[in-house]
Amino acid sequence: MKTKLHRSLFGGLVIGLTAIAFSASTIASDAVINESFHPYNDGTPSHDGLNAGMTLDQSNVEQFKDIVDPAFYTFIKNGWTSMTVGETTSFDLHPAYVEATRKSLGEVSLGSQVGEINGWNAGRPFPQEPSADDPRAGEKLAWNYKYGYNWGDSAAIYPFYWKYRDMDSGKVERTIKFNFHFLNYMGRVIQEPTPEITPNPSELFRAIYVQVLDPADVRNTQLLIHRASDDLKRDNSWLYLGFQRRVRRLATGQVTDAFLGSDLMIEDFEGYNGRISDMNWTYKGTRYMLMPFYNHNDMKLDAETHEDNDGYQVVAFNGQGGCFPDITWQLRKVYEVESVPVDESHPLSKRVHYMDAQTFTIPRTISYDRKGSLWKTFTIGQAHPDHHLPKNKGTGVSIDDSFSMIDVQASHCTTGQFKGQVDPELSRPSMFNVQHLRATGS
Repeated sequence: MKTKLHRSLFGGLVIGLTAIAFSASTIASDAVINESFHPYNDGTPSHDGLNAGMTLDQSNVEQFKDIVDPAFYTFIKNGWTSMTVGETTSFDLHPAYVEATRKSLGEVSLGSQVGEINGWNAGRPFPQEPSADDPRAGEKLAWNYKYGYNWGDSAAIYPFYWKYRDMDSGKVERTIKFNFHFLNYMGRVIQEPTPEITPNPSELFRAIYVQVLDPADVRNTQLLIHRASDDLKRDNSWLYLGFQRRVRRLATGQVTDAFLGSDLMIEDFEGYNGRISDMNWTYKGTRYMLMPFYNHNDMKLDAETHEDNDGYQVVAFNGQGGCFPDITWQLRKVYEVESVPVDESHPLSKRVHYMDAQTFTIPRTISYDRKGSLWKTFTIGQAHPDHHLPKNKGTGVSIDDSFSMIDVQASHCTTGQFKGQVDPELSRPSMFNVQHLRATGS
């Protein structure tokens, strides 16, 4: 009788301790997820003297130097542009992406070398707060960007206007009209099929397809990029030149050349369009900074230049040379990450990325030449999906909505005006192969 009683008490104790441990684990997991995806639940960040609606310009920017990145601070100090402050708002990612992160929490790890990752299926691989004591914290943040929800499972910028501008005169030297398409093969959480498109014999993670619509001299130039799930494998990239009517494979070095004479490299797309293993990554700290986040429908729009048949208008530009999007900026939580190329022949010595902690987009990047001097700065405006095209509402995708790549040394810029659409019908898997390049080009 005594033995049975002891067993009963012991069993109850084990069950109780297990329940407590499970409960504690659940609470800890919820805390990690909430901090990662809802950083403003307990209140929005503030800074002395900063208020929504105010403008930072030459007269007051010194007061706010700590919350503006060093390159943009210089632009404002020089009188090239100003910065209108908007209210900090939450850019909630889709619940399915958040849930995928929750399911794999604690199961993802880095491999022995940069570019190796284990246990990832979908969602944000490392939602825990980065630590300065972790020598690979920067690498983990880079993976969070690569496996982020930028454009969701697939989307299109359709159409996409690039303008090449002389920063001194303000002259628009060239306008190129593109279609850009993005497709995730793996880690899919919304658009069927999930979690992977099959068959996928090349084990691709992602593909990008670009087509030039105008002007005539480069019309139907097409770019196709295949990124393998194995980060240690090099991208396969092809270029179709309309005037030659043939497809050629891009050499590795060409991703760091000026793309179609612009101020961007292919490697610059979306903030960083390369392999994790091509860079050494360093976490430099967590900051609160003014970042280009806004509601597209509330901005000053460019009705004169580009208006689609459905009435959609792109964001307007202003400032020195017309190189700056006319948008508002929010005070947001940011991870500062430095990436240094592994290849010593790379044209850059480093990039400094300011990654948004909620969305893991890269709205601001500063690039330095091989001598270590400031060369280019990249701004990618992020529009809330619920204040954009009706089809984007509820997608949880932070919409790339405007860009400006400024070559400080050449006093030149390339600007981008977007019509971003989260619509799987616009980016079907059949588009992302070499045969499509030939068929479209013929």
